[in-house]
Amino acid sequence: MSRSIYITEFDKKRLLKLIDEEKEFHQGNKDYLKTLEHELNRAHVVDPKEVPGDVITMNSKVLLKDLDTGEEMIYTLVFPADADLLEDKISVLAPVGTAILGYWVGAILDWKVPNGVVRLKVEKIIYQPEAAGDYEM
Repeated sequence: MSRSIYITEFDKKRLLKLIDEEKEFHQGNKDYLKTLEHELNRAHVVDPKEVPGDVITMNSKVLLKDLDTGEEMIYTLVFPADADLLEDKISVLAPVGTAILGYWVGAILDWKVPNGVVRLKVEKIIYQPEAAGDYEM
């Protein structure tokens, strides 16, 4: 699925550095890193004040809905060092984290899980740093 991701230069640099570190220091499947890197390389790099308020950016808190079960879940998209599942903070390097980056309110995305595919809808952005004036979290 082709989509436009809006990202700040600050976040893009941090994410590309993170991808390089993961490739160098961690073994295993790197497909998710390639996907994230591809999305970042074609992203619209914008000033933090120009990020649309309905787009999931780093440190955004979002309400997602599983379209098959109706279950709603709230996640905050964070860098790996800040990830904490007990606080619903998911890493951008987790499959669902990589999947939601750059999506917008109303968008439907397919998230591959071991048992198949989960269809999620972005219901609401509860908090987005750029919209709140927090430009370098």
